[in-house]
Amino acid sequence: MGQKINPLGFRLGTTQSHHSLWFAQPKNYSEGLQEDQKIRNCIKNYVKKNAKISSGIEGIVRIEIQKRIDVIQVIIYMGFPKLLIESRPKRIEELQMNVQKELNCVNRKFNIAITRIPNPYGHPNILGEFIAGQLKNRVSFRKAMKKAIELTEQANTKGIQVQIAGRLDGKEIARVEWIREGRVPLQTIGAKIDYCSYTVRTIYGVLGIKIWTFPDKK
Repeated sequence: MGQKINPLGFRLGTTQSHHSLWFAQPKNYSEGLQEDQKIRNCIKNYVKKNAKISSGIEGIVRIEIQKRIDVIQVIIYMGFPKLLIESRPKRIEELQMNVQKELNCVNRKFNIAITRIPNPYGHPNILGEFIAGQLKNRVSFRKAMKKAIELTEQANTKGIQVQIAGRLDGKEIARVEWIREGRVPLQTIGAKIDYCSYTVRTIYGVLGIKIWTFPDKK
């Protein structure tokens, strides 16, 4: 059997950088890790509740956290920041207050910045949300996969691989289906690969979606 490894962890230090940048003593490390998870969950829940979502896509590509002694800086990389900001300009301040309440951080400043990402459909997180929305609406999984590949072609990617596992189309026996377009060199450490795994709850059960994209560096 081939040994499976997460493509992002495999490339740390070469083409992939960490999403959290801070230093802690070994005894405080687990607290810092839990704090990061709380921040990410709080932001995702807030965006889910408040964003103007028509297609079911939150549009968060990644959340980077940088901690210093008295400041926590959070950068949210979004494909569609208008979904969050357009309806109310004070949304970011409200989000900051919510996260500060969740963390009870009295002595530290908390800053949130939103960065727009070009070609959002070139990122697996957004594609995963798109496919999940399609499967919830009972669209055939093959149609959803092909549509996702069409969207990535517009975003100038060199290759994409999509895999869906579970009770596809409501069949009793679970199976795995995948489709690949272009080049996806998973064994080449120098190749920048973006990866995302996403679970979606349908009326038939839970389906797992995995997406690998090979973006064009140009």
